[in-house]
Amino acid sequence: MLKKRKTEVYALGQHISMSAHKARRIIDQIRGRSYEETLMILELMPYRACYPIFKLVYSAAANASYNMDSNEANLVIRKAEVGEGTTMKKLKPRARGRSYPIKRPTCHILIVVKDISLDEYIEKDYLEWSKKPKWKNKYTAMAYHDMYSNGGVWDKK
Repeated sequence: MLKKRKTEVYALGQHISMSAHKARRIIDQIRGRSYEETLMILELMPYRACYPIFKLVYSAAANASYNMDSNEANLVIRKAEVGEGTTMKKLKPRARGRSYPIKRPTCHILIVVKDISLDEYIEKDYLEWSKKPKWKNKYTAMAYHDMYSNGGVWDKK
């Protein structure tokens, strides 16, 4: 019997204070590339959005090495998404007692990393699988409780 193995891990950054449009400009450059190549690209790009994305890619690789014992040379960015987050709104005082709205957009970034050296499926021994009980009767362990026999309300004098 084949069992599906977990070959992907992710890192999620929420409420990062930058526009989703600016983050997508960088995410489109790293999607589908290897981990080491992605780090080089992010270090050399001159945008402010590179640093939080760099931290997320590094975190996803750390999750992969901890959870799956994978080597960083075998990692590939499988999925990279940017979604719009909440917008922080402030009012800036202006002349003659008026106010001007300031909007600070935030975004949510998801980086999914896949280990290409691991197989998708693990072959599991059929005999070991068939020995486990497929169901358990939950009613056999319950004891019947009666109000008259267990020293309930009616036994008191």
